[in-house]
Amino acid sequence: SIMKKGAPSVKHRKMKKRTNRTRISRRRRRSPLPALRFSPTTWAKLLFLRDYGDTEVGGFGITAAMDLLLVQDLQLVKQTCSLVHVAFADEAVANFFDDQVDAGLRPEQFGRIWIHTHPGDCPEPSPTDEATFDRVFGRSDWAVMFILARQGRSYARLRMNTGPAFACEIPVRRDYSETFPGCEPECWEEEYLTNVHPEQLKPVGPLSALDSFDWDTNF
Repeated sequence: SIMKKGAPSVKHRKMKKRTNRTRISRRRRRSPLPALRFSPTTWAKLLFLRDYGDTEVGGFGITAAMDLLLVQDLQLVKQTCSLVHVAFADEAVANFFDDQVDAGLRPEQFGRIWIHTHPGDCPEPSPTDEATFDRVFGRSDWAVMFILARQGRSYARLRMNTGPAFACEIPVRRDYSETFPGCEPECWEEEYLTNVHPEQLKPVGPLSALDSFDWDTNF
């Protein structure tokens, strides 16, 4: 028989339909692991703080009450930092925790996601980062270490310390599902200048972020 010009064969139509199904299934395929998600405003703030100075910067992620992996804000505390470390002032961490509890937040909303930046383009945790995460957050029921480096490279690890304990890297995404406020670079700059103090002399104490904070007393 003679087919009309331009009319696809039945075989071609079936192949095209099967290809479309394959594309749809690939689009829907997601990682089975939970993702650490940032509101667009929080992500913009994190980029601003990373790029404002030449040192590492650290803070705590504040999450939604019903979604503990959705970071809705990033709060800095007073810290001394360099190109390779950030050390929080113990009194500042204690005051931050008190302020969050007074505001009605639970510890798992503000004390489980440790965020810091790397001034280079490698987001992999350093030996100091690993030691700090293990020592400081090893007693929490769960915790996340998140690192943002240059060129948009990031690293996130979820650690579960209860039940079947495990640790694994998790994906990172921006979440646009909730309403979010606009950017406030002037406020972010003030927060940075108030809390971040680049190190002038060679450190004489521990280099780990949070190392000087007495967690057993204050957490």
